[in-house]
Amino acid sequence: MSLVLPPALAWAVLICSGAFETMWAYALAAGHLRMRRRIVLFLVGTTISMGGLALALGTIPVGTGYAVWVGIGAITTLAFAIHRREESLTWIRAVFAAILLTGVVGLQAVS
Repeated sequence: MSLVLPPALAWAVLICSGAFETMWAYALAAGHLRMRRRIVLFLVGTTISMGGLALALGTIPVGTGYAVWVGIGAITTLAFAIHRREESLTWIRAVFAAILLTGVVGLQAVS
């Protein structure tokens, strides 16, 4: 039996857990960090991200929840990489990130 959260709380948990995808994705690519630190970042990020997803899916439909979770993770990971100057922000990237964000917001709005 899963825990059923109120819808607003489930969405907040889902959005936060999607943002924690950035932590484990960064840990995979952070070759400049010591292996132990990378493993800790990966495990903490994955646990929070997956745990939040599992918790939110007690309320939110799985297809919608998973799509929003992945979209939030992709957007926050891209924003983090741009902030760290590891990737550049071009106009076309901004357009496609905006399209992705529009889809995430749209899925949340109709659910």
